[in-house]
Amino acid sequence: MAKQKKRGFFSWLGLGRQEEEKTEQSQTQPESGEMAHSDPDAQIVSTEASAPQEAERQPLNPDDDAPAPVEREETAEVADNTPLGEMPEEADVVDKTADEPVTATVEETAPQAVEASDSPVQTASPEEILLQEEALETARQDVEDAPLEELEPDVVEEEPQAVVVAQAEVPEDEPAEAVDETALTPSALPQEQERPTKEGFFSRLKRSLVKTRQNLGSGFVSLFRGKKIDDDLFEELEEQLLIADVGMDTTRKIIASLTEHASRKQLKDAEALMALLKEEMAAILEKVDEPLNIEGKTPFVILMVGVNGVGKTTTIGKMARQYQAQGKSVMLAAGDTFRAAAVEQLQVWGERNNVPVVAQHTGADSASVIFDAIQAAKARGVDVLIADTAGRLQNKSHLMEELKKIVRVMKKLDEQAPHEVMLTLDASTGQNAVSQAKLFNEAVGLSGIALTKLDGTAKGGVIFAIADQFGIPIRYIGVGERIEDLRPFKADDFIEALFARED
Repeated sequence: MAKQKKRGFFSWLGLGRQEEEKTEQSQTQPESGEMAHSDPDAQIVSTEASAPQEAERQPLNPDDDAPAPVEREETAEVADNTPLGEMPEEADVVDKTADEPVTATVEETAPQAVEASDSPVQTASPEEILLQEEALETARQDVEDAPLEELEPDVVEEEPQAVVVAQAEVPEDEPAEAVDETALTPSALPQEQERPTKEGFFSRLKRSLVKTRQNLGSGFVSLFRGKKIDDDLFEELEEQLLIADVGMDTTRKIIASLTEHASRKQLKDAEALMALLKEEMAAILEKVDEPLNIEGKTPFVILMVGVNGVGKTTTIGKMARQYQAQGKSVMLAAGDTFRAAAVEQLQVWGERNNVPVVAQHTGADSASVIFDAIQAAKARGVDVLIADTAGRLQNKSHLMEELKKIVRVMKKLDEQAPHEVMLTLDASTGQNAVSQAKLFNEAVGLSGIALTKLDGTAKGGVIFAIADQFGIPIRYIGVGERIEDLRPFKADDFIEALFARED
């Protein structure tokens, strides 16, 4: 019975084999006297054992030759009499010989061993508890003296579980790191957005003239490649220029100049003819390459004219922003009192640029609005005054007469006003732009042209026709919707962008 209890209690520690080996060793050792002297202490501890067991232990003497069986029985009795409160101390013994996973196993199996014991725990006296503690210390020393090799297999079996738990905990930490990286990402995005350099104006001009370049400039490459200079080549070139809205008169002038050079045998092949064509077209635009100078007049009055929908009001807003960037004070006059929401549109541009706008109600006399604006500009010492007018068709005589009236009223305050009469033309209108320039020039005398919407048309060749026929300076060209897309016209940049080879 004692052996069964012993095996059941020590099986979870793996100490059963240790006790058996220790017993065998004790039988072969001559020091049996020392083992016998420990029997009386064990008998005192086992006070709560059964009566038959006490009767069997009394005849034993310290000089007996068989102390090993008594020791095993006493060890079992000590285990039976161990109180519940002393169990954690044995767990501490295991902590010294094994890792934490083994301790967890001991704590789980300890209650089972306690339940299996038959001895009452509650009736133990204080003296008996002291004796039990001494017995536990003796058992603890025996466990410490036992070889640890037998416990190592249990530890090895438990270690993979600890590793698995550690691996399971790693994904819980990884999302926190991912969240931290995600939280840092928005602060880095604005820096990446600020790093890219802005596209240069020439690059935007080159990109905007893609459609026009299909018929002009680099579009001539396929026309001249591998061909001889003959009449058929000039006929194809003439057709290409007319398709690009260069105009009949300007096209004939260009062909005549090229034919003259070719007859003199100054050209060896078609590629040399293309280089000469580039020079001829650049010479046409150089005559109208004259930036607007606003110095010397206070205020410098600019009168914007044009037909409906060409972008007069938008061009005014962009020009005001550019003059502000130059350190000039600007004022706007809402002279378009006919079109719905024209006044509100100009006021929005004024709010964006923080520019004052002189305006009256819709339907008011346009000349009176501009007259008031000139007076206000002089009183405030404004550098530039830009006056908007209602869009009108060039073939409507009464509307053109109204425009003449505005000019007369402006001259009452300043004989030199307006200092600039700028016609806004839509490049997509093609040859109709030539008609507009002709009639507006006859009515009020144009001093400058703003050519807009070059980025959305293949009819950009009209700029050569206007420059060749009228010789009116081209002040600005518009190649996009942004404020910086309205730039002063430069003939060299325009020609280089037009004849740029495709990447």
